Amino acid sequence: MKTFIPHTALQEVVLNISTVEAHLPIGTRSAVSPYPPTPYQSLIFYCRNPISMNKNREVEFTQQPLSVLLGPQVSRVNIKVHNRLKAIRVDFLPGAMFRILKVPMYELLDEGFNAGDLFGSKMKILTEQLSEITDLEVGKRLVENFLLERLHSINKQQPFDKALRALYINDGNLSITKTASLSCLSIKQFERKCKERIGMNPKSYARILKFSKAYRLHEAFPEMDWISIAYKSGYYDQMHLIKDFKIFAGANPSEIEKQLRNTAIKMQKDLNF
Repeated sequence: MKTFIPHTALQEVVLNISTVEAHLPIGTRSAVSPYPPTPYQSLIFYCRNPISMNKNREVEFTQQPLSVLLGPQVSRVNIKVHNRLKAIRVDFLPGAMFRILKVPMYELLDEGFNAGDLFGSKMKILTEQLSEITDLEVGKRLVENFLLERLHSINKQQPFDKALRALYINDGNLSITKTASLSCLSIKQFERKCKERIGMNPKSYARILKFSKAYRLHEAFPEMDWISIAYKSGYYDQMHLIKDFKIFAGANPSEIEKQLRNTAIKMQKDLNF
């Protein structure tokens, strides 16, 4: 994965843009990887090779569209890659997807959507263009230009957005009282806005921030012990980490460790820390 800092004009809403290209080992036609919640709402473009997905504990996989809008996640899914993965990914700052779409994020909770259905005809044209490219960096520029064209219609940034960014930067280790104060809102007002703009209450979001950092640290550094991961992710002890893994990953850390050892591809190890 290559990660790019977005165009200056996009940095108020886009965290980063990434290109991903991975080939499965010779003789391996498909590989399944766990994909638990991340703190991001994202646009993912699969160039020529769509992936399949199922929710944890389901048997059947469903092929996904070539362009997917990923809403706020609270549950694990499993991703099946066929032959190779070639994709462009845009991760948005918390609250930014609401500013772009003006759709309450609780309506998109725990689902992926065909991005063309939400962004219209220009997204469908972009998806077709991306299915023809051979150079992912060319595709990255096409995606960036598409987003730049939408900037004029994005809602203006508010103190709430800056407060959410502070919570994100601190990996969820910022009190809700402090975060609400940064937003210039009462705690109840802040909680209502969180439901609308990130699809969940701030405590749940803070919890996913910590869990996701721990999960991504393990994917990126499998030799790191779980006590160190818990400490680096802001957990008070390992028991709280284990509890969150059971909720968000559907398995305890040792079970996840085994699942990742048995897959040819890891989906989150290069996501932003």
